[in-house]
Amino acid sequence: MLDITTDIRSLSDFKRNTTDFLDQMRGNGHPVVLTINGKAELVVQDAISYQRLLDRVDELEALGGIRKGLSDIEAGRVTPLRQFEAEFRKTRGLASRPR
Repeated sequence: MLDITTDIRSLSDFKRNTTDFLDQMRGNGHPVVLTINGKAELVVQDAISYQRLLDRVDELEALGGIRKGLSDIEAGRVTPLRQFEAEFRKTRGLASRPR
């Protein structure tokens, strides 16, 4: 979670105190928003926290796909496996699989 009292700083301050900022980010896991001329321009984050963010995005995308699939099933938007396989093989010029 971003703390606006400590996590929004100027780029100049970040340049002067980079080591302190790195220690802060490693310690609390919060990103730091860097401003230029008073406007937010950059976000800096430690690698571990960034990886956690990417992992969370992947999880949320997977859950969205699962929800869509369940919704399709409930709405009857399904294709039987044998029909899908036959169409898949046909469109890709693959031989039919023996049964």
